[in-house]
Amino acid sequence: MNRLADRLLALLLAVVAVACVAHIYLLPGAMDFALNNLPQRLREASVLQLAAFSVLAFACLVGAALFWAGSLPGRVSLPAGAPLFGRAAEAQETGRPRLRQAFLILPAIAVMVLLATSFGPWRAPGQDVASAPPAEPSPKPVAPQPPEQAAKPLQPAPVTPPEPVPTSPVAPTPPQPAVPTPPEVADVPPVAPPTVAPLPKTPVQPTQPDGHRDAVVWLSVAPDGHSILSASTDHMIKLWDIGGKRLIRNLGTHKDMARSALYLPDGQRALTAGDDGEIVLRQLSDGAVLHVFQAGGNGGANKLAITPDGKRAVSVHEAGTVIVWDLEKGTVLHVMQGHDWSAVAVAVSPDGTRAISGSIDGTLKYWDIVAGKQLRSWRGHEQGAYGAVFTPDGHHVITGSGDDTIKEWDLDTFKAVREFDGHSGTVYVLALSGDGKRLLSGSLDGTARLWDMGSGNELAEYDSQSGPVYAVAFAADGTVLTSGYDRTIRDWPATGGEAVVLFAGAPQ
Repeated sequence: MNRLADRLLALLLAVVAVACVAHIYLLPGAMDFALNNLPQRLREASVLQLAAFSVLAFACLVGAALFWAGSLPGRVSLPAGAPLFGRAAEAQETGRPRLRQAFLILPAIAVMVLLATSFGPWRAPGQDVASAPPAEPSPKPVAPQPPEQAAKPLQPAPVTPPEPVPTSPVAPTPPQPAVPTPPEVADVPPVAPPTVAPLPKTPVQPTQPDGHRDAVVWLSVAPDGHSILSASTDHMIKLWDIGGKRLIRNLGTHKDMARSALYLPDGQRALTAGDDGEIVLRQLSDGAVLHVFQAGGNGGANKLAITPDGKRAVSVHEAGTVIVWDLEKGTVLHVMQGHDWSAVAVAVSPDGTRAISGSIDGTLKYWDIVAGKQLRSWRGHEQGAYGAVFTPDGHHVITGSGDDTIKEWDLDTFKAVREFDGHSGTVYVLALSGDGKRLLSGSLDGTARLWDMGSGNELAEYDSQSGPVYAVAFAADGTVLTSGYDRTIRDWPATGGEAVVLFAGAPQ
């Protein structure tokens, strides 16, 4: 039993010794701060601390070694045959009892010194000895002046002409001593001015008063190909006449950013969605609101898709939910949970029974929207999946993402069968031609690209050199429509080349 107690005391002394060493050596930043930045009185105290902890650590290590070796025993048990009564029956202390007592109180002394140096008055003011020196404070931000103030020139203060001083006779000035003329300095040859290359001129973007005032994030072409719906972060939904190149009307607004605007198959109505969480059924002829579907606590509607028969719609939301709506009855069919992060992509299969959704963590989910259940979930991309389209056969789906890739997935095996590489930024939107032979992609790298679905090769690149592309669509004549950050809707030849500005953004 005594042997076990000595071993425990040895361990205690070893722990205290390690604590003392750590206080000295494992926090060099604190000691550097004490020696370099404190006043003379506190610097001397820090040197004393260094010496004291070194002595304590050494003493504790010596005590630990002695206790572990059993060199400092306490009371010992009676030897065999000793009498049970009398002085001879008492257990006798052996070894070095006073040295043993000194080592027993040594841990208490070390702990008190540790506490004193951590919380005592000789700490550097405002500085915890065990903490690193504070980082330099960031400069206080200065609010920019409004453009009106910044552009207004400073007006010079009015100068009051000096009052005339009456003249009086002035005494003649005595002659001044001649000042010696300094020696002539050799002429320094002039330095030729440097040649500075000018910045390239930024192309001037056309504008029109009735254009969008912020980024255009959605384009949809009418079933008859004669008009376009656009949705913008300026909250506005606009209806455009392609042939006449004019605005037909502002179809309506959302309380927050508008995200989607889709024609119903009848070509007479549209369904729009936005960050306000509302999905609005509108009449195209006059913009009248026919019905409002509200997502409630599910948050903003990031993307929207409609079944080919126009009877149901599927929306994906900020809360990660996928909601199926009955457009004919104006009711909710299913609220399907599954995404852990905001859902930002959705597409409906050609037969109207399945849907694919993607979230900002790159997860893809396959849904039965008739039964309202999840069929499959898999990690499709390293970063967010923002675009999705089904192939005409319904057995493949194509997704674009924040990892700059476009992948085609086999929905029978849920494996990637092809990858389209070329973009250098997030692939934000995808569109498939009606015959399924061409794929169109828009990216935050500022380009749209056309791909051949048969070979997977890139057919054309469209670069407006004016910022990210957020929306793409195929026009009825096979040309390519793009829009994005610059608020402009452009029409590109299918083979590439120069674009025609269909509808410009509003002046800023």
